[in-house]
Amino acid sequence: MTDEQIHAAGIEMKSSSAEVIRATLQLPGEIRFNEDRTAHIVPRAAGVVDSVSANLGQKVTRGQVLAVVSSSAVSEVRSELQGAQRRHELAQTTYDRERTLWEQKISPEQDVLQARQALREAEIAVANASQKLKTLGASASANALGAVELRAPFDAMVVEKHIAIGEAVREDTNVFTLSDLSTVWAEMSVGAGDLPRVLVGERVRVKASTADVVAEGKIAFVGSLIGAQTRTAPARVELSNPKGAWRPGLFVTVEVLTNDNETASPVTVDSAALQTVEDKTSVFVRVDGGFQTRPVRVGRSDGQRVEILDGMKAGEWYAANGSFIVKSEQGKGSATHAH
Repeated sequence: MTDEQIHAAGIEMKSSSAEVIRATLQLPGEIRFNEDRTAHIVPRAAGVVDSVSANLGQKVTRGQVLAVVSSSAVSEVRSELQGAQRRHELAQTTYDRERTLWEQKISPEQDVLQARQALREAEIAVANASQKLKTLGASASANALGAVELRAPFDAMVVEKHIAIGEAVREDTNVFTLSDLSTVWAEMSVGAGDLPRVLVGERVRVKASTADVVAEGKIAFVGSLIGAQTRTAPARVELSNPKGAWRPGLFVTVEVLTNDNETASPVTVDSAALQTVEDKTSVFVRVDGGFQTRPVRVGRSDGQRVEILDGMKAGEWYAANGSFIVKSEQGKGSATHAH
């Protein structure tokens, strides 16, 4: 290929040179919900759905009503609470009256003590019924006796919805899943041999496999146990996600940036220059009349530059970005020659 052909094909030429390469460990990972900011909403009491006000993909705020369920169990407890409240009011009135009569020395102290005991029992009954309602996720005040309002526990997005008006739901049915997507987790599996290099607090660079998204963070967790089948331990990075670019389910590459092994490598080339030719890692080196396929032995890499241990010298020009075009042209030439 001539210089004009190289330029027209968009092949970038560079010279091999000495560079400082920081050793990196690349691990495959996946973006997941931040489980510390994810909630599974359940009715806590069996019933029938009266209304649904939240939709899939909707952003909701803390305390917002997502749906209302009518439950007979809640109706019974709310009726119990109202009865206990009426009895408490009566016990309070009786106690106040008996205390006044005792202070005026009209009735004996025993009547006051009995009235006080009845008041304490009424207070316990009210507290007990209120706690039952709280356990069922219902409030003490509601327009309907059996109404249970399902509310958002924090600002989040509705990522799953399994509820419809008129549907009968059990107390343990997961009707909504909410997640605060302002932060997400990048989870990866770390092999036993790499665990000494993957430490909590270590800096990492996270790259999306299918999107032009890059972020830096720190390892927040490394599992203590190694899986019996996989021989790996889980690890994760918490990422800020203000624009929602990191979507759960997205495959990523997590580069662990170690602070050691920062010595200069005598010969390095761009990572994009490496191609596989006849099952050998090769670089296309510029020679008179075109390119020569040069098998090389590679060393460390930081994702951008690769150390060449054998096969090239410093100062040699090679095809960097667009090296696949050279490989394609050589393939065409080989096919024509064989024919």
